[in-house]
Amino acid sequence: MKQSLQLGISQHLTMTPQLQQAIKLLQLSTLDLQQEIQQILDSNIMLEVEEETHKDPPTVEKKETSDEIVSDIPTELPTDANWDDIYDDVLPSTLPASNAETSDFEAQKSASETLQSHLLKQLALSTLSTKDYAIAIAIIDAINHDGYLTLSHDALYEGLATQIEDVDYEEVSAVLHRIQHFDPIGIAAADLKECLRLQLDALPPSTPYKAKALELVNTYLELLATQEKYKLIKNLKITEIQLEQVITLIRSLDPKPGRKIGEFDSGYIIPDVFVSKRNGQWHIALNPNNTPKLKVNATYSNFIKRADNSVDNTCMKNHLQEAKWFIKSLQGRNETLLRVAKCIVEKQTDFLEFGAVAMKPMILRDIAEELELHESTISRVTTQKYMTTPNGIVEFKYFFSSHVSTVAGGECSAIAIRAFIKELILNEPKHKPLSDEKISIILKEKGIKVARRTVAKYREAMSIASSSQRKRLL
Repeated sequence: MKQSLQLGISQHLTMTPQLQQAIKLLQLSTLDLQQEIQQILDSNIMLEVEEETHKDPPTVEKKETSDEIVSDIPTELPTDANWDDIYDDVLPSTLPASNAETSDFEAQKSASETLQSHLLKQLALSTLSTKDYAIAIAIIDAINHDGYLTLSHDALYEGLATQIEDVDYEEVSAVLHRIQHFDPIGIAAADLKECLRLQLDALPPSTPYKAKALELVNTYLELLATQEKYKLIKNLKITEIQLEQVITLIRSLDPKPGRKIGEFDSGYIIPDVFVSKRNGQWHIALNPNNTPKLKVNATYSNFIKRADNSVDNTCMKNHLQEAKWFIKSLQGRNETLLRVAKCIVEKQTDFLEFGAVAMKPMILRDIAEELELHESTISRVTTQKYMTTPNGIVEFKYFFSSHVSTVAGGECSAIAIRAFIKELILNEPKHKPLSDEKISIILKEKGIKVARRTVAKYREAMSIASSSQRKRLL
């Protein structure tokens, strides 16, 4: 093969570091952005947080001179005494009031207790032998978050037999029976029937209809699940009114007692945008607490010499340029976020006024064309960004949904259809719930063409049971 040199001209798009940084900041969530800002502050000497100016404290009519303060100090402190034991700390706190309040609140907030730790605390107060204690530990480890055993009694015994010497089945059953009387009552049950029975057994003997409730749970629980009203009356040999009282007692029990303990911590969402209505107009504002105000450190920037090419001077120049780029990228992110939020509010005013039933169909392209931005940019802006509205805190992505054609030739948002379905089911008669076909007919009467299978898909997406499961005769 003969080698040769050729000259060609081509064009290609290259992303500059500034553009890469702007795109990265645009898609970050609030928490990720705060971490990114903190990392930049730690690595760049030219960046600093702009301090907020605070008003001077009110002046006191009478001021003590330094001589008066010194004259009150004794020459010696009592033996084994500290300064704080005699004099209060008069130095002003360097921590702002808002941060101090937050710190106190976080200090008071304790970590959530798990179900296992709750049971282990009670186990520590029990008088058990070393062998029984080991059995109890194994049983507690086999309890799931709902409070049920994940292993059968036989499987539990077989597993313990390989770990503990000379353990018998009755000993495991005795320890299990003891744990089942721990708080909350009904814990460590094998199934729902045993869980309800344990809770009924713990009720006082004078509890009305306790005996009939135990009989129903032990023998006829399947009939209760299938709403076999008249079979329950016949088998229990009670009247219809008495059956209602028995079922009321059973419904007062907790089918998942473990959920009382060890609830997961609530996920706190920090909104990026506040939307409020003032004087008949909707106002949109960014959350000022999400991002601190950054500025270039004037002291360090003044040290830079233009004609100096030393290593230190070049490093400071690079830091200064990076600081300016970061501040500009952060401002661009906030401006784009505010523009997108304003455009969404303008298009979804009916949602703010009337709720989810008034949601209009909208896709990313609608906002992109309105703001003359690319769809990928809108996708980055609306990911993990939240807006505070009169209807609660919602993610930007919530406003974008598919549409369904209406009889009049218009379009209806899928979110609005889900809201209609949920409202119909909430207001349906309990003894005769609406079927998916009936809901489809009602929506068609409202002008929304939705097939039965579409109604079923939306209903299942909202974790709503079918009409046969929602039916309650008792």
